[in-house]
Amino acid sequence: MAQNTPVEMVRHASGVSILWGVLLIIFGAAAIASPFLAAVAVNVAVAWLIVLAGIVHLVLAFRAHGAGSMVWKLLVGIAYFCFGVYLIAHPVLGVVSLTLVLASLFVIEGILDIVLFVKMRPIQGSSWVLLDGIVSLLLGVMIYMQWPSSSAWAIGTLVGVSLIFSGVARVMMSWAVRKATDTISPPSTLAA
Repeated sequence: MAQNTPVEMVRHASGVSILWGVLLIIFGAAAIASPFLAAVAVNVAVAWLIVLAGIVHLVLAFRAHGAGSMVWKLLVGIAYFCFGVYLIAHPVLGVVSLTLVLASLFVIEGILDIVLFVKMRPIQGSSWVLLDGIVSLLLGVMIYMQWPSSSAWAIGTLVGVSLIFSGVARVMMSWAVRKATDTISPPSTLAA
């Protein structure tokens, strides 16, 4: 029977985290291999989420108390729904617009990762978080500088690169955690 010691739980969690990191690397490589397809897929996913949000707003409108609140929620729901349908019907225009959103996301992620690194600097393997932050920040700036001409390939390629670096950072941090648990309690002593 498996032991449920804290060390074993951390080892298991780090194993799951390593697997997730490897999957991020694989998805990143697929996005780089087919950047326009990846960009359209991201756009379509976002568009369907917007349509779903519109439907939720429409449903909530009929539960609103007061005519003014109901009308406002109906208008917001209709706007979300129509915008989402428009993005589904015109994916290339959606990709161009989404390029600016993605650039903002990368810049914010990069800044937050760098701040996180500053807070966790003493932890072994934290330099991977800094590397991830710097790469994300540079990718965001690169998108802004090349927009809109590179929208067709930028989203898929840059998302792929970001996924690969995030996956590598996750694998390396999880590996460091696993090595730390080995120094606390080597695996060979637990297997009895």
